[in-house]
Amino acid sequence: MDVITLGEMMVMLVATENGPLRGIELFRKHVAGSEANVAIGLARLGHQAGWISRLGHDEFGLYIRNFLRGEGVDVSQVIFDPEHPTGVAFKERRELGARKVIYYRRGSAASYLTPADLNPDYFRGVRYFHVSGINSALSSSCHETVLTAMDLAHRSGALVSFDPNVRLRLWDIDTCRRTLRALLPHCDQVLPGADEAELLTGESDPLRAAEEIRRLGPRLVLVKLGPEGALGLSDDGVVRVPAFRLERVVDPVGAGDGFAAGFLSGQLRGWSLAESMRLGAIVGACAMSVSGDVEGLPTWEEVQALSSGRDVAR
Repeated sequence: MDVITLGEMMVMLVATENGPLRGIELFRKHVAGSEANVAIGLARLGHQAGWISRLGHDEFGLYIRNFLRGEGVDVSQVIFDPEHPTGVAFKERRELGARKVIYYRRGSAASYLTPADLNPDYFRGVRYFHVSGINSALSSSCHETVLTAMDLAHRSGALVSFDPNVRLRLWDIDTCRRTLRALLPHCDQVLPGADEAELLTGESDPLRAAEEIRRLGPRLVLVKLGPEGALGLSDDGVVRVPAFRLERVVDPVGAGDGFAAGFLSGQLRGWSLAESMRLGAIVGACAMSVSGDVEGLPTWEEVQALSSGRDVAR
C-alpha cells in the first residue's frame, strides 16, 4: 500500500437548484469526506490507497463502501457498525455568498472509532499515512485513534501527512488550536490553509506561520494560499508555486484534498518538492472545476493532458 488514510465519510445530498434548503425539493447524492477524497484522488492517479473508518450498517454505509471500492480504494479495514448511523449532510447551491452545508453527523458510526479498530499489520510497507484534524473534533476516541495510527505509521517506517482541516462548527477555537498543535510533533508534513496556519500559530504571514509550525516538529510545511498558489518550507528552504489557472471555480470544496492527493502522488513518484506542489495545484484546480468533492479529481492521463495542453481524447 502506498498511502493509508483514516476518517469519516458521509453521504452529501446536494440541492439541484439554487436557493435556501427550505425551498428545495430535489437533491443529488454525492460522497464527502476529506481523507477518503485524498484516497480517491491517489487511486485515480495510479497509486494504491486504503481507507480506515466505521460506517453505519445501513444503505448509506453500503453506498459509500461500494463507491470507494469502485474507485479502486482498499476498504478492507472498514467496520460496519450496527448501532450507529452513517453521517449525512445537505448542501445548498447559491450563485452569491457562501453555500450552507448542514451536517447530521453527531453520534455517527465514524465518531465511535477506537484504537482497537486498527490492525497494525495493515500499516506494514506503507509509505504515507494521511489524516486530518476533523477526526479529533468528532470524539475523544477518534482523537486517540489518530494518535495510535500515527504511532503505527512511524513504527512501520511511513511518513505522517496531516491536514488541519479546521471545522469550527465542531468545536471551539481554543480547544481546536490546543488539540491540533499537540498533534503537530507527531507529523512529518503539515498542509494547512493560510487561515489555518494563522489559527495554529498566531502569525498572519504564511512564511512566519510555516516557520513556527516547523519548530513544533514537522520537517515539511505546505501552506495553501488559494489563488496565490502555495508555499513550501523544508530543510532546503522556501519553495513557492503559483496556482493552476482555472477559468471558473464551480465548487471550491475539495480543492485542499485534491492538492494533498497531487502532492503525495508527486512525492511517491520521487519528484522534487516544487514538482510535487505543482501537481498538487493541478489536481486541486481540477477538484474545483465541477460540483462535488471528488467528481473533478483527475486520472493520471488527464493530468498529463492538462500539463501538455492537449485533449484527453485521442
